[in-house]
Amino acid sequence: MKQQSKPAFFLLIYIICTLFVIPQETYANEQPSPADIGFSYYVRKPENQHSDAGYFDLRMTPSQKQTVNLEVFNDSDRELTIELALNSAKTNSNGVVEYGPTEIKNDPSLKYDVKDIVKVPSEVKVAAHSSVMVPVEITMPAERFNGYISGGIQLKQKETEEQKKASEKSKGVVNKYAFLVGILLSETDEIVQPDLSFNKISAGLTNYRNAFLLNFSNTQMNYVEKMSVDVKVYKKGSDEVLYETKKANYRMAPNSMIDFPINLNGEPFEAGNYTSHILVTTDDKKWEWKEDFEVTNDEADKYNGQDVSLIQERGVNWKLIALIVSVVFILFIAVFSFVRYTANKKKKKNKKKKTSSKKKK
Repeated sequence: MKQQSKPAFFLLIYIICTLFVIPQETYANEQPSPADIGFSYYVRKPENQHSDAGYFDLRMTPSQKQTVNLEVFNDSDRELTIELALNSAKTNSNGVVEYGPTEIKNDPSLKYDVKDIVKVPSEVKVAAHSSVMVPVEITMPAERFNGYISGGIQLKQKETEEQKKASEKSKGVVNKYAFLVGILLSETDEIVQPDLSFNKISAGLTNYRNAFLLNFSNTQMNYVEKMSVDVKVYKKGSDEVLYETKKANYRMAPNSMIDFPINLNGEPFEAGNYTSHILVTTDDKKWEWKEDFEVTNDEADKYNGQDVSLIQERGVNWKLIALIVSVVFILFIAVFSFVRYTANKKKKKNKKKKTSSKKKK
């Protein structure tokens, strides 16, 4: 009985562990090496390349149509399919410009989306140890503009069926790599001064933790460089600072918005009326806003219930704990009953054999 219980016990432990293993998929934020990704690329710079940058920085004219080339090299021993995707430049909550796929929405001030100006094939096939030219077709707007149209091309290896199955079976973090090639289109040397516009401040979450989210936009076709942000939050009518966040050396893409988080540092939201004092500066410009906002009871309850680091009075989720304990208990009883039934059956069988042997004697 004891010997048979051991494998059953380990089986139970395995089943319980598998309930809590969740595979995760991540994409590398930094440019990978060809050794990591299996292929590489080279920007074929045309005559109207405006700088020595390693991306497309092109000086264009209104209504101009041009096809430039991106050469993709397959450094592996098998044929690869490379997927391509276009994206407009956006600004994330850390003040970093993103040129790849993101859930960040386009700002209403974005007049020319890279996806409408530039076209690339959705995918290309590259034979082993060879290269292909990928056409990048550009059609400029008819209207002349000052500033920049900014975005990027993502290059990512398409997964084979075997790789998909391996990803599905793997446990833990699954790293996937991609290259990003920048695109910067301009028509003049005239410097466009950035201008920031306040949108709203509200309750929300950042990295599954409570935070006030300040949303503002760069409404012009130029980058905002060396931006510092200082936000203070007060209870409305009070001079006492409840929360403050300061950040420096932020950057914003042309015609993009940012959700700047003011963290509550593990504290719960309290419903009520608040006042925010916001100061944003660059080397030569300043924007200052004083805005009132409200956190409703529904918002406070919603985000407090989703904050992973928050210790509330109601403590842990007892319903979830009860469910897990019930499942584990049922599994334990099932395994224990099966082991006991098998042992008793074997015991009776052995007893029957012994009885038969005695009768024969």
